[in-house]
Amino acid sequence: MTGGRVIFMLLLGAMLGARGEDPYLFFTWNITYGTLSPLGVPQQVILINNQFPGPVINSTSNNNIVVNVFNHLDEPFLLTWSGIQHRKNSWQDGVLGTNCPIQPGTNFTYRFQVKDQIGSYIYYPTTGMHRAAGGFGGLHVNSRLLIPVPYADPEDDYSVILNDWYIKSHTTLRNFLDSGRTLGRPDGVLINGKMARGDGKDEPLFTMKPGKTYKYRICNAGLRTSLNFRIQGHPMQLVEMEGSHVVQNMYESLDVHVGQCFSVLVTADQEPKDYYMVASTRFTKDVLIGKGIIRYTNGKGQASADATINEAPVGWAWSLNQFRSFRWNLTASAARPNPQGSYHYGAINITRTIKLVNSASRASGKLRYAINGVSHINPPTPLKLAEYFGVADKVFKYDTIQDNPGAEIGGDIVSQPNVLNTTFRNFVEIIFENHEKTLQSYHLDGYSFFAVAVEPGTWTPEKRKNYNILDAVSRNTIQVFPKSWAAILLTFDNAGMWNIRSEIWERTYLGQQLYVSVLSPERSLRDEYNIPDNALLCGIVKGMPKPQPYAV
Repeated sequence: MTGGRVIFMLLLGAMLGARGEDPYLFFTWNITYGTLSPLGVPQQVILINNQFPGPVINSTSNNNIVVNVFNHLDEPFLLTWSGIQHRKNSWQDGVLGTNCPIQPGTNFTYRFQVKDQIGSYIYYPTTGMHRAAGGFGGLHVNSRLLIPVPYADPEDDYSVILNDWYIKSHTTLRNFLDSGRTLGRPDGVLINGKMARGDGKDEPLFTMKPGKTYKYRICNAGLRTSLNFRIQGHPMQLVEMEGSHVVQNMYESLDVHVGQCFSVLVTADQEPKDYYMVASTRFTKDVLIGKGIIRYTNGKGQASADATINEAPVGWAWSLNQFRSFRWNLTASAARPNPQGSYHYGAINITRTIKLVNSASRASGKLRYAINGVSHINPPTPLKLAEYFGVADKVFKYDTIQDNPGAEIGGDIVSQPNVLNTTFRNFVEIIFENHEKTLQSYHLDGYSFFAVAVEPGTWTPEKRKNYNILDAVSRNTIQVFPKSWAAILLTFDNAGMWNIRSEIWERTYLGQQLYVSVLSPERSLRDEYNIPDNALLCGIVKGMPKPQPYAV
Protein backbone atom coordinates (compact mmCIF):
# COMPACT_ATOMS: atom_id res chain seq x y z
CA MET A 1 0.00 0.00 0.00
CA THR A 2 1.42 3.42 -0.97
CA GLY A 3 2.01 6.18 1.56
CA GLY A 4 -0.77 8.30 0.02
CA ARG A 5 -3.25 5.43 0.30
CA VAL A 6 -2.28 4.84 3.94
CA ILE A 7 -2.88 8.54 4.73
CA PHE A 8 -6.23 8.44 2.93
CA MET A 9 -7.32 5.34 4.84
CA LEU A 10 -6.28 6.88 8.15
CA LEU A 11 -8.23 10.05 7.34
CA LEU A 12 -11.25 7.98 6.34
CA GLY A 13 -11.01 6.04 9.59
CA ALA A 14 -10.74 9.30 11.52
CA MET A 15 -13.84 10.71 9.81
CA LEU A 16 -15.80 7.56 10.56
CA GLY A 17 -14.58 7.74 14.16
CA ALA A 18 -15.81 11.34 14.35
CA ARG A 19 -19.32 10.02 13.71
CA GLY A 20 -19.07 7.80 16.75
CA GLU A 21 -17.74 4.60 15.18
CA ASP A 22 -14.72 2.77 16.52
CA PRO A 23 -11.48 3.21 14.55
CA TYR A 24 -10.90 1.35 11.28
CA LEU A 25 -7.75 -0.48 10.20
CA PHE A 26 -7.42 -1.15 6.46
CA PHE A 27 -5.18 -3.76 4.84
CA THR A 28 -4.63 -4.96 1.27
CA TRP A 29 -3.15 -8.45 1.07
CA ASN A 30 -1.83 -10.17 -2.05
CA ILE A 31 -1.69 -13.97 -1.73
CA THR A 32 1.03 -15.43 -3.96
CA TYR A 33 3.37 -18.36 -4.29
CA GLY A 34 7.07 -17.91 -3.70
CA THR A 35 10.19 -20.01 -3.32
CA LEU A 36 11.99 -20.14 0.02
CA SER A 37 14.20 -22.64 1.85
CA PRO A 38 12.95 -22.76 5.47
CA LEU A 39 14.76 -26.08 6.08
CA GLY A 40 17.58 -25.52 3.61
CA VAL A 41 15.74 -27.03 0.62
CA PRO A 42 14.01 -24.76 -1.94
CA GLN A 43 10.24 -25.23 -1.88
CA GLN A 44 7.01 -23.48 -2.77
CA VAL A 45 5.45 -21.43 0.02
CA ILE A 46 2.43 -19.13 0.29
CA LEU A 47 3.29 -15.48 0.84
CA ILE A 48 1.15 -12.56 1.98
CA ASN A 49 2.53 -9.33 0.56
CA ASN A 50 5.76 -11.27 -0.04
CA GLN A 51 6.02 -12.14 3.65
CA PHE A 52 6.39 -15.55 5.30
CA PRO A 53 4.88 -15.76 7.86
CA GLY A 54 2.32 -13.14 6.89
CA PRO A 55 2.01 -9.62 8.32
CA VAL A 56 1.07 -9.15 11.96
CA ILE A 57 -2.27 -7.39 12.46
CA ASN A 58 -1.75 -5.12 15.44
CA SER A 59 -5.12 -3.84 16.64
CA THR A 60 -6.90 -2.54 19.72
CA SER A 61 -10.11 -3.80 21.29
CA ASN A 62 -13.20 -2.65 19.34
CA ASN A 63 -11.22 -1.75 16.21
CA ASN A 64 -12.93 -2.45 12.89
CA ILE A 65 -10.63 -4.49 10.67
CA VAL A 66 -10.96 -4.44 6.86
CA VAL A 67 -8.73 -6.86 4.92
CA ASN A 68 -8.97 -6.92 1.12
CA VAL A 69 -7.56 -10.30 0.04
CA PHE A 70 -6.45 -10.79 -3.58
CA ASN A 71 -6.00 -14.46 -4.48
CA HIS A 72 -3.15 -14.88 -6.96
CA LEU A 73 -2.89 -18.64 -6.39
CA ASP A 74 -4.12 -21.24 -8.86
CA GLU A 75 -6.67 -22.59 -6.35
CA PRO A 76 -9.58 -21.23 -4.28
CA PHE A 77 -8.47 -19.71 -0.98
CA LEU A 78 -9.88 -18.66 2.40
CA LEU A 79 -8.48 -17.26 5.63
CA THR A 80 -9.90 -17.76 9.10
CA TRP A 81 -9.21 -15.43 12.02
CA SER A 82 -8.75 -18.05 14.72
CA GLY A 83 -10.02 -16.88 18.10
CA ILE A 84 -11.69 -13.70 16.87
CA GLN A 85 -15.28 -14.01 18.04
CA HIS A 86 -16.99 -12.17 15.14
CA ARG A 87 -19.94 -11.16 17.29
CA LYS A 88 -23.16 -11.62 15.26
CA ASN A 89 -21.01 -12.06 12.17
CA SER A 90 -20.16 -15.63 11.18
CA TRP A 91 -20.18 -14.27 7.61
CA GLN A 92 -16.52 -13.31 8.17
CA ASP A 93 -15.38 -16.59 9.71
CA GLY A 94 -13.49 -17.76 6.63
CA VAL A 95 -14.30 -21.48 6.70
CA LEU A 96 -15.98 -23.55 4.00
CA GLY A 97 -19.13 -24.10 6.06
CA THR A 98 -19.90 -20.38 6.08
CA ASN A 99 -18.07 -18.83 3.13
CA CYS A 100 -17.58 -19.50 -0.55
CA PRO A 101 -13.84 -19.56 -1.26
CA ILE A 102 -12.08 -16.72 -3.06
CA GLN A 103 -11.53 -17.94 -6.60
CA PRO A 104 -8.16 -17.55 -8.37
CA GLY A 105 -7.67 -14.10 -9.83
CA THR A 106 -10.38 -12.51 -7.68
CA ASN A 107 -10.57 -10.75 -4.34
CA PHE A 108 -12.78 -10.60 -1.26
CA THR A 109 -12.85 -8.04 1.55
CA TYR A 110 -13.23 -9.27 5.12
CA ARG A 111 -14.87 -6.80 7.50
CA PHE A 112 -15.05 -7.60 11.20
CA GLN A 113 -14.74 -5.95 14.58
CA VAL A 114 -12.59 -7.25 17.42
CA LYS A 115 -15.44 -6.39 19.74
CA ASP A 116 -14.71 -6.47 23.47
CA GLN A 117 -11.64 -8.66 22.96
CA ILE A 118 -8.00 -8.56 23.94
CA GLY A 119 -5.31 -11.15 23.41
CA SER A 120 -3.08 -13.13 21.09
CA TYR A 121 -4.48 -14.94 18.05
CA ILE A 122 -3.50 -16.31 14.66
CA TYR A 123 -4.95 -16.39 11.16
CA TYR A 124 -4.38 -19.16 8.63
CA PRO A 125 -5.79 -20.72 5.41
CA THR A 126 -8.69 -23.18 5.66
CA THR A 127 -8.81 -24.39 2.06
CA GLY A 128 -7.19 -27.70 1.13
CA MET A 129 -3.77 -28.12 2.72
CA HIS A 130 -2.70 -24.49 2.18
CA ARG A 131 -1.85 -24.21 5.87
CA ALA A 132 1.10 -26.56 5.13
CA ALA A 133 2.60 -23.93 2.81
CA GLY A 134 2.12 -20.68 4.73
CA GLY A 135 -0.50 -17.96 4.66
CA PHE A 136 -0.50 -17.75 8.45
CA GLY A 137 0.44 -14.98 10.87
CA GLY A 138 -0.24 -13.24 14.16
CA LEU A 139 -3.23 -11.13 15.14
CA HIS A 140 -2.83 -8.97 18.25
CA VAL A 141 -5.69 -7.25 20.05
CA ASN A 142 -4.42 -4.75 22.61
CA SER A 143 -6.38 -3.37 25.51
CA ARG A 144 -7.89 0.11 25.19
CA LEU A 145 -6.16 2.81 27.20
CA LEU A 146 -9.02 3.20 29.66
CA ILE A 147 -8.85 -0.50 30.59
CA PRO A 148 -5.96 -1.29 32.96
CA VAL A 149 -3.62 -4.17 32.10
CA PRO A 150 -2.26 -6.25 35.02
CA TYR A 151 1.42 -5.68 34.17
CA ALA A 152 3.66 -2.78 33.19
CA ASP A 153 3.93 -1.86 29.53
CA PRO A 154 6.70 -3.96 27.95
CA GLU A 155 9.57 -2.44 26.03
CA ASP A 156 8.31 -4.17 22.88
CA ASP A 157 5.74 -6.72 21.75
CA TYR A 158 6.90 -9.69 19.63
CA SER A 159 4.97 -12.31 17.65
CA VAL A 160 6.40 -15.86 17.72
CA ILE A 161 4.81 -18.26 15.22
CA LEU A 162 5.76 -21.92 15.71
CA ASN A 163 5.25 -24.62 13.08
CA ASP A 164 6.02 -28.20 12.41
CA TRP A 165 7.05 -28.16 8.77
CA TYR A 166 7.11 -30.43 5.71
CA ILE A 167 9.41 -30.09 2.74
CA LYS A 168 6.80 -31.65 0.45
CA SER A 169 4.36 -29.22 -1.19
CA HIS A 170 0.83 -28.71 0.04
CA THR A 171 -0.52 -30.36 -3.10
CA THR A 172 1.62 -33.46 -2.50
CA LEU A 173 0.45 -33.63 1.12
CA ARG A 174 -3.16 -33.24 0.00
CA ASN A 175 -2.71 -36.05 -2.50
CA PHE A 176 -1.39 -38.23 0.33
CA LEU A 177 -4.58 -37.67 2.29
CA ASP A 178 -6.84 -38.07 -0.75
CA SER A 179 -5.21 -41.41 -1.51
CA GLY A 180 -5.77 -42.71 2.00
CA ARG A 181 -2.32 -42.07 3.47
CA THR A 182 -1.40 -39.96 6.48
CA LEU A 183 0.99 -37.01 6.40
CA GLY A 184 3.59 -38.87 8.40
CA ARG A 185 6.42 -37.31 10.35
CA PRO A 186 7.22 -33.61 9.74
CA ASP A 187 10.68 -32.70 8.46
CA GLY A 188 11.47 -29.97 10.97
CA VAL A 189 10.26 -27.17 13.21
CA LEU A 190 10.25 -23.47 12.30
CA ILE A 191 10.13 -20.33 14.41
CA ASN A 192 8.78 -17.40 12.42
CA GLY A 193 9.44 -19.32 9.22
CA LYS A 194 13.12 -19.91 9.97
CA MET A 195 15.47 -22.42 11.53
CA ALA A 196 18.69 -21.19 13.14
CA ARG A 197 21.75 -23.20 12.08
CA GLY A 198 23.89 -22.37 15.08
CA ASP A 199 26.93 -21.53 12.94
CA GLY A 200 27.31 -17.99 14.23
CA LYS A 201 25.85 -16.51 11.03
CA ASP A 202 22.18 -16.55 12.07
CA GLU A 203 20.45 -13.19 12.17
CA PRO A 204 18.40 -12.60 15.32
CA LEU A 205 14.65 -12.89 15.23
CA PHE A 206 14.39 -10.40 18.09
CA THR A 207 16.62 -8.04 20.04
CA MET A 208 16.41 -7.04 23.71
CA LYS A 209 17.92 -4.15 25.65
CA PRO A 210 19.57 -5.15 28.94
CA GLY A 211 17.28 -4.73 31.92
CA LYS A 212 14.12 -4.30 29.81
CA THR A 213 11.06 -6.58 29.79
CA TYR A 214 9.47 -7.81 26.55
CA LYS A 215 6.17 -9.42 25.64
CA TYR A 216 6.33 -12.55 23.46
CA ARG A 217 3.09 -13.82 21.91
CA ILE A 218 3.69 -17.50 21.17
CA CYS A 219 1.30 -19.39 18.84
CA ASN A 220 1.42 -22.88 17.34
CA ALA A 221 0.20 -22.53 13.75
CA GLY A 222 1.46 -25.98 12.75
CA LEU A 223 -0.31 -28.94 11.21
CA ARG A 224 -0.23 -31.72 13.76
CA THR A 225 2.48 -31.51 16.43
CA SER A 226 2.45 -30.11 19.97
CA LEU A 227 5.59 -28.07 20.63
CA ASN A 228 7.46 -27.25 23.81
CA PHE A 229 8.74 -23.68 23.80
CA ARG A 230 11.55 -22.25 25.95
CA ILE A 231 14.06 -19.42 25.91
CA GLN A 232 17.59 -20.31 26.89
CA GLY A 233 18.41 -18.96 30.34
CA HIS A 234 15.24 -16.87 30.60
CA PRO A 235 12.16 -17.87 32.62
CA MET A 236 8.80 -16.79 31.19
CA GLN A 237 6.03 -15.06 33.11
CA LEU A 238 2.70 -16.16 31.65
CA VAL A 239 0.23 -13.25 31.47
CA GLU A 240 -2.40 -14.09 28.84
CA MET A 241 -3.75 -16.92 26.74
CA GLU A 242 -6.27 -16.74 23.90
CA GLY A 243 -7.98 -13.61 25.15
CA SER A 244 -7.79 -13.94 28.93
CA HIS A 245 -5.45 -12.48 31.52
CA VAL A 246 -4.15 -15.32 33.68
CA VAL A 247 -2.50 -15.80 37.05
CA GLN A 248 1.10 -14.82 36.37
CA ASN A 249 3.06 -17.97 37.15
CA MET A 250 6.66 -18.43 36.02
CA TYR A 251 7.56 -21.23 33.58
CA GLU A 252 10.85 -22.60 32.31
CA SER A 253 9.01 -23.98 29.27
CA LEU A 254 5.46 -24.16 27.91
CA ASP A 255 3.69 -26.88 25.93
CA VAL A 256 1.89 -25.10 23.10
CA HIS A 257 -0.58 -27.45 21.43
CA VAL A 258 -1.72 -26.93 17.84
CA GLY A 259 -3.82 -23.79 17.50
CA GLN A 260 -3.01 -22.42 20.95
CA CYS A 261 -1.50 -19.03 21.85
CA PHE A 262 0.24 -17.76 24.99
CA SER A 263 1.65 -14.36 25.96
CA VAL A 264 4.67 -14.22 28.27
CA LEU A 265 6.90 -11.52 29.71
CA VAL A 266 10.66 -12.03 29.48
CA THR A 267 13.25 -9.80 31.15
CA ALA A 268 16.69 -9.31 29.62
CA ASP A 269 18.63 -9.86 32.85
CA GLN A 270 21.30 -12.31 31.71
CA GLU A 271 24.83 -11.93 30.33
CA PRO A 272 24.58 -9.73 27.20
CA LYS A 273 25.02 -12.06 24.24
CA ASP A 274 22.90 -14.24 21.92
CA TYR A 275 20.45 -16.83 23.25
CA TYR A 276 18.40 -19.55 21.62
CA MET A 277 14.65 -19.74 21.67
CA VAL A 278 13.75 -23.39 21.19
CA ALA A 279 10.67 -25.28 20.00
CA SER A 280 10.80 -29.07 20.17
CA THR A 281 8.20 -31.66 19.22
CA ARG A 282 6.19 -33.37 21.93
CA PHE A 283 4.65 -36.87 21.94
CA THR A 284 6.67 -37.95 18.90
CA LYS A 285 8.99 -40.94 18.57
CA ASP A 286 11.84 -38.78 17.34
CA VAL A 287 12.23 -35.27 18.76
CA LEU A 288 12.68 -32.48 16.22
CA ILE A 289 14.08 -29.15 17.39
CA GLY A 290 13.67 -25.69 15.90
CA LYS A 291 15.77 -22.76 17.05
CA GLY A 292 15.83 -18.99 16.70
CA ILE A 293 18.18 -16.30 17.98
CA ILE A 294 17.45 -13.57 20.53
CA ARG A 295 20.19 -10.96 20.68
CA TYR A 296 21.03 -8.47 23.42
CA THR A 297 21.64 -5.08 21.82
CA ASN A 298 25.07 -4.84 23.47
CA GLY A 299 25.78 -8.55 23.18
CA LYS A 300 29.29 -9.75 22.41
CA GLY A 301 28.94 -13.51 22.16
CA GLN A 302 27.05 -15.98 20.02
CA ALA A 303 24.52 -18.43 21.42
CA SER A 304 26.02 -21.62 22.78
CA ALA A 305 24.28 -24.96 23.23
CA ASP A 306 23.53 -26.13 26.75
CA ALA A 307 21.13 -28.52 28.46
CA THR A 308 18.10 -26.28 27.83
CA ILE A 309 18.46 -26.83 24.09
CA ASN A 310 17.81 -30.55 24.14
CA GLU A 311 16.17 -31.22 27.50
CA ALA A 312 12.42 -30.99 27.00
CA PRO A 313 9.68 -32.59 29.12
CA VAL A 314 8.81 -36.22 28.42
CA GLY A 315 5.32 -37.74 28.50
CA TRP A 316 1.91 -36.13 28.59
CA ALA A 317 1.42 -36.23 32.39
CA TRP A 318 3.80 -33.26 32.63
CA SER A 319 1.70 -31.37 30.12
CA LEU A 320 -1.52 -32.23 31.97
CA ASN A 321 -0.08 -30.88 35.22
CA GLN A 322 0.92 -27.69 33.42
CA PHE A 323 -2.66 -27.27 32.18
CA ARG A 324 -3.89 -27.58 35.75
CA SER A 325 -1.64 -24.67 36.76
CA PHE A 326 -3.41 -22.26 34.38
CA ARG A 327 -5.86 -19.97 36.18
CA TRP A 328 -7.96 -17.00 35.16
CA ASN A 329 -6.85 -13.71 36.70
CA LEU A 330 -10.01 -12.70 38.58
CA THR A 331 -8.54 -9.41 39.75
CA ALA A 332 -7.84 -8.11 36.24
CA SER A 333 -10.19 -6.25 33.95
CA ALA A 334 -11.16 -7.73 30.62
CA ALA A 335 -11.80 -5.89 27.35
CA ARG A 336 -14.92 -4.41 28.95
CA PRO A 337 -14.52 -2.27 32.09
CA ASN A 338 -15.85 -4.88 34.50
CA PRO A 339 -13.96 -7.57 36.45
CA GLN A 340 -13.59 -10.89 34.64
CA GLY A 341 -14.53 -12.73 37.81
CA SER A 342 -17.98 -11.15 37.89
CA TYR A 343 -19.17 -13.84 35.48
CA HIS A 344 -19.88 -16.75 37.84
CA TYR A 345 -20.12 -19.49 35.24
CA GLY A 346 -20.03 -22.22 37.90
CA ALA A 347 -23.41 -21.13 39.23
CA ILE A 348 -25.27 -21.42 35.91
CA ASN A 349 -27.47 -24.47 35.28
CA ILE A 350 -26.32 -26.68 32.42
CA THR A 351 -29.17 -27.11 29.93
CA ARG A 352 -27.51 -29.58 27.55
CA THR A 353 -24.54 -31.94 27.60
CA ILE A 354 -22.94 -32.81 24.26
CA LYS A 355 -20.29 -35.52 24.15
CA LEU A 356 -18.01 -35.49 21.10
CA VAL A 357 -15.88 -38.59 20.52
CA ASN A 358 -13.21 -38.71 17.79
CA SER A 359 -12.55 -41.87 15.81
CA ALA A 360 -10.67 -43.05 12.75
CA SER A 361 -11.60 -45.61 10.11
CA ARG A 362 -10.86 -46.65 6.57
CA ALA A 363 -13.92 -46.24 4.41
CA SER A 364 -13.42 -47.98 1.05
CA GLY A 365 -9.76 -48.32 1.93
CA LYS A 366 -9.27 -44.59 2.52
CA LEU A 367 -8.55 -42.98 5.85
CA ARG A 368 -11.33 -40.83 7.35
CA TYR A 369 -11.67 -39.16 10.73
CA ALA A 370 -15.00 -38.62 12.45
CA ILE A 371 -16.84 -37.13 15.41
CA ASN A 372 -19.52 -39.41 16.85
CA GLY A 373 -19.30 -41.63 13.79
CA VAL A 374 -19.84 -38.86 11.21
CA SER A 375 -16.99 -37.63 9.02
CA HIS A 376 -17.82 -34.12 7.86
CA ILE A 377 -17.73 -33.18 4.19
CA ASN A 378 -18.17 -29.66 2.87
CA PRO A 379 -21.03 -29.46 0.35
CA PRO A 380 -20.73 -27.13 -2.69
CA THR A 381 -23.16 -24.74 -0.97
CA PRO A 382 -21.81 -23.46 2.38
CA LEU A 383 -24.06 -24.46 5.26
CA LYS A 384 -24.59 -20.90 6.46
CA LEU A 385 -25.68 -19.74 3.02
CA ALA A 386 -28.06 -22.68 2.63
CA GLU A 387 -29.64 -21.90 6.00
CA TYR A 388 -29.91 -18.15 5.34
CA PHE A 389 -31.45 -18.62 1.88
CA GLY A 390 -33.98 -21.14 3.24
CA VAL A 391 -32.66 -24.16 1.30
CA ALA A 392 -30.96 -26.02 4.16
CA ASP A 393 -33.07 -29.12 3.51
CA LYS A 394 -31.49 -29.40 0.06
CA VAL A 395 -27.92 -29.25 1.44
CA PHE A 396 -27.72 -30.89 4.88
CA LYS A 397 -29.63 -32.40 7.78
CA TYR A 398 -29.54 -31.11 11.34
CA ASP A 399 -28.49 -33.27 14.28
CA THR A 400 -26.79 -36.05 12.35
CA ILE A 401 -25.11 -37.15 15.59
CA GLN A 402 -26.40 -37.95 19.06
CA ASP A 403 -25.48 -35.89 22.14
CA ASN A 404 -24.51 -39.08 23.95
CA PRO A 405 -22.97 -41.40 21.36
CA GLY A 406 -23.08 -45.12 21.81
CA ALA A 407 -22.42 -48.07 19.57
CA GLU A 408 -21.70 -45.96 16.49
CA ILE A 409 -18.30 -45.01 17.89
CA GLY A 410 -15.64 -47.34 16.57
CA GLY A 411 -17.95 -48.73 13.90
CA ASP A 412 -18.47 -47.64 10.32
CA ILE A 413 -18.00 -43.97 9.57
CA VAL A 414 -20.63 -42.07 7.60
CA SER A 415 -19.39 -39.18 5.44
CA GLN A 416 -21.85 -36.27 5.26
CA PRO A 417 -22.24 -32.69 6.49
CA ASN A 418 -22.21 -32.74 10.30
CA VAL A 419 -24.40 -30.01 11.82
CA LEU A 420 -25.70 -29.63 15.37
CA ASN A 421 -28.82 -27.55 15.99
CA THR A 422 -28.60 -25.58 19.24
CA THR A 423 -30.85 -23.27 21.23
CA PHE A 424 -29.88 -19.62 21.30
CA ARG A 425 -28.44 -18.49 24.65
CA ASN A 426 -28.50 -21.93 26.24
CA PHE A 427 -25.67 -22.74 28.65
CA VAL A 428 -24.10 -26.01 27.49
CA GLU A 429 -21.45 -28.50 28.50
CA ILE A 430 -19.32 -30.08 25.77
CA ILE A 431 -17.22 -33.15 26.52
CA PHE A 432 -14.40 -34.04 24.14
CA GLU A 433 -13.59 -37.71 24.69
CA ASN A 434 -10.51 -39.18 23.07
CA HIS A 435 -10.34 -42.99 22.81
CA GLU A 436 -7.26 -42.90 20.59
CA LYS A 437 -3.56 -43.05 21.44
CA THR A 438 -2.76 -39.63 19.95
CA LEU A 439 -3.28 -36.19 21.43
CA GLN A 440 -6.16 -34.14 20.06
CA SER A 441 -6.59 -30.36 19.91
CA TYR A 442 -10.01 -28.75 19.33
CA HIS A 443 -11.02 -25.20 18.43
CA LEU A 444 -14.44 -23.52 18.48
CA ASP A 445 -15.02 -20.52 16.21
CA GLY A 446 -17.09 -17.56 17.35
CA TYR A 447 -16.73 -18.18 21.08
CA SER A 448 -14.57 -18.37 24.12
CA PHE A 449 -15.34 -21.21 26.50
CA PHE A 450 -14.38 -22.12 30.04
CA ALA A 451 -11.87 -24.99 29.96
CA VAL A 452 -12.97 -26.55 33.26
CA ALA A 453 -11.27 -29.95 33.14
CA VAL A 454 -8.84 -32.21 31.30
CA GLU A 455 -8.54 -35.67 32.83
CA PRO A 456 -7.48 -39.24 31.93
CA GLY A 457 -10.05 -41.98 31.39
CA THR A 458 -13.65 -41.66 30.23
CA TRP A 459 -16.15 -39.02 31.29
CA THR A 460 -19.15 -39.66 33.54
CA PRO A 461 -21.48 -37.11 35.20
CA GLU A 462 -19.74 -37.79 38.50
CA LYS A 463 -16.58 -36.26 37.03
CA ARG A 464 -18.18 -32.80 37.33
CA LYS A 465 -17.01 -32.71 40.93
CA ASN A 466 -13.48 -32.32 39.52
CA TYR A 467 -14.38 -29.26 37.43
CA ASN A 468 -12.76 -25.91 38.11
CA ILE A 469 -15.93 -23.83 38.56
CA LEU A 470 -14.17 -20.75 39.92
CA ASP A 471 -11.26 -19.59 37.74
CA ALA A 472 -10.93 -21.82 34.66
CA VAL A 473 -9.37 -19.87 31.80
CA SER A 474 -11.75 -18.57 29.15
CA ARG A 475 -10.16 -19.59 25.82
CA ASN A 476 -10.95 -21.04 22.38
CA THR A 477 -8.71 -24.12 21.96
CA ILE A 478 -8.39 -27.17 24.23
CA GLN A 479 -6.16 -30.23 24.08
CA VAL A 480 -7.36 -33.77 24.85
CA PHE A 481 -4.66 -36.20 25.86
CA PRO A 482 -4.64 -39.89 24.74
CA LYS A 483 -7.33 -42.01 26.38
CA SER A 484 -8.61 -38.87 28.13
CA TRP A 485 -11.39 -36.30 28.08
CA ALA A 486 -11.80 -32.52 28.33
CA ALA A 487 -14.84 -30.52 29.45
CA ILE A 488 -15.79 -26.99 28.43
CA LEU A 489 -18.72 -24.76 29.41
CA LEU A 490 -20.18 -21.90 27.37
CA THR A 491 -23.34 -20.00 26.47
CA PHE A 492 -24.37 -20.23 22.81
CA ASP A 493 -25.20 -16.52 22.63
CA ASN A 494 -23.46 -15.66 19.34
CA ALA A 495 -25.89 -16.30 16.49
CA GLY A 496 -24.45 -17.85 13.36
CA MET A 497 -23.02 -21.07 11.92
CA TRP A 498 -19.84 -21.94 13.83
CA ASN A 499 -17.14 -24.53 13.25
CA ILE A 500 -15.85 -26.97 15.88
CA ARG A 501 -12.76 -28.60 14.42
CA SER A 502 -9.63 -30.52 15.14
CA GLU A 503 -6.62 -28.23 14.90
CA ILE A 504 -4.64 -31.22 13.65
CA TRP A 505 -5.22 -30.31 10.05
CA GLU A 506 -5.12 -33.71 8.36
CA ARG A 507 -7.94 -34.71 10.72
CA THR A 508 -9.93 -31.59 9.84
CA TYR A 509 -9.36 -32.15 6.13
CA LEU A 510 -10.51 -35.76 6.46
CA GLY A 511 -13.66 -35.00 8.44
CA GLN A 512 -12.95 -34.45 12.16
CA GLN A 513 -15.06 -31.34 12.44
CA LEU A 514 -18.69 -30.25 12.68
CA TYR A 515 -20.78 -27.09 12.63
CA VAL A 516 -23.05 -25.64 15.29
CA SER A 517 -26.11 -23.76 14.06
CA VAL A 518 -27.07 -21.04 16.54
CA LEU A 519 -30.24 -19.35 15.29
CA SER A 520 -31.88 -16.45 17.05
CA PRO A 521 -35.69 -16.83 17.03
CA GLU A 522 -36.03 -13.05 16.72
CA ARG A 523 -34.18 -12.90 13.38
CA SER A 524 -33.11 -9.40 14.40
CA LEU A 525 -30.07 -7.22 13.83
CA ARG A 526 -29.73 -7.16 17.60
CA ASP A 527 -28.62 -10.79 17.38
CA GLU A 528 -27.05 -11.23 13.94
CA TYR A 529 -25.91 -9.08 11.05
CA ASN A 530 -27.42 -9.39 7.59
CA ILE A 531 -25.46 -11.05 4.83
CA PRO A 532 -22.80 -8.58 3.61
CA ASP A 533 -23.34 -6.88 0.27
CA ASN A 534 -20.04 -8.30 -0.99
CA ALA A 535 -20.72 -11.89 0.14
CA LEU A 536 -19.58 -14.48 -2.38
CA LEU A 537 -22.37 -16.82 -3.52
CA CYS A 538 -21.83 -20.33 -4.82
CA GLY A 539 -23.62 -23.67 -5.08
CA ILE A 540 -27.40 -23.64 -5.34
CA VAL A 541 -27.74 -20.12 -3.88
CA LYS A 542 -25.74 -18.53 -6.68
CA GLY A 543 -28.09 -16.25 -8.58
CA MET A 544 -30.86 -16.48 -5.98
CA PRO A 545 -32.34 -13.21 -4.68
CA LYS A 546 -31.21 -12.35 -1.19
CA PRO A 547 -33.80 -12.90 1.56
CA GLN A 548 -35.52 -9.98 3.23
CA PRO A 549 -32.93 -8.37 5.51
CA TYR A 550 -33.29 -8.50 9.26
CA ALA A 551 -34.81 -5.48 10.97
CA VAL A 552 -33.80 -3.97 14.28
